[in-house]
Amino acid sequence: MPEPKILVVDDEKTVVEIHKKLLEKRGYHVIVAYNGAEALTKVASEEPDLVLTDVSMPEMDGLQLCERLKGTKTTRLIPIIMLTAMDDFDNKIRGIETGADDFLAKPVRPRELYARVQSLLRIKNLTDNLESAETVIFSLANAIEAKDVFTKGHTDRVSSLARRIGEYIGMSETETENLEKGGILHDIGKIGIRDTILNKPGKLTDEEFEEIKKHPETGEKICRPLRSLEPVLPIIKCHHERFDGSGYPLGLAGEQIPLPARIVALVDVYEALRSKRAYRDAMPHAEAMAILLRETAESKFDPEVLKKFEEMMNFEPELRQTFGKLRKKPHTPVFP
Repeated sequence: MPEPKILVVDDEKTVVEIHKKLLEKRGYHVIVAYNGAEALTKVASEEPDLVLTDVSMPEMDGLQLCERLKGTKTTRLIPIIMLTAMDDFDNKIRGIETGADDFLAKPVRPRELYARVQSLLRIKNLTDNLESAETVIFSLANAIEAKDVFTKGHTDRVSSLARRIGEYIGMSETETENLEKGGILHDIGKIGIRDTILNKPGKLTDEEFEEIKKHPETGEKICRPLRSLEPVLPIIKCHHERFDGSGYPLGLAGEQIPLPARIVALVDVYEALRSKRAYRDAMPHAEAMAILLRETAESKFDPEVLKKFEEMMNFEPELRQTFGKLRKKPHTPVFP
């Protein structure tokens, strides 16, 4: 296992050398930077496991550095220890507000430094393991999709459109991230379905359709052990529920269906209509929307979600261009 990598940031070279020697004495790999701007460059190139930074520095101070790192998706989980004066209450409060994970008073006491670094690295290791488990799950979702050439890119398009709707209606960053994850994982339960059924070009038998209907609950069971995926479980389980209660697996109706699942349900069908399948060609945007409008009038989809989706697609017409070759002749739609 590689030794943990720690980035030490301070504009005083003497202080940097002291902290570097202390940490190297415990076997850590230490990289250094002398201001916040340089630290950002080092974070991008070196990917440290922890950042130890002073507050007061030229160009970009420690508070600004912390804010930048914690505000960026790829670096927000890197633990940050901020060095402050013993009585610097204001900077501690500002550090908490910008997302600092811990504080050390200057001058640093070695035993306290070691204890705090070790504690935060332990948490970072657990977080990395969790992310690794998530990565396996997402890779599994992609592998399932790759089994059928006609559904290639389906989950990416569903997740992207679902997130865009969330952003359009003003959902929080966390909520839109969950929509994106749910869009990627919504069909992961299909791993339990035979390829002969998944890739069947014709109409499914009643028995085959019953097997298809198991995939939302199977998907939820696959993802349930990961606590980080808990917010997306309702999307995975409920994306085939319908507003009038005619869907599956629970037969939920109206607002009993979680909003994220109502969003993914609509986008899932729109994407399927816009994309080529084994049993039909792709459909143009206008025709797909006409079907969704008709189905919504029959209470299959949330009318408010459809309204916002239609507004968004009219406001951002470039979103209509992300699909495959359009069909050339009329056909009877077959829903996923």
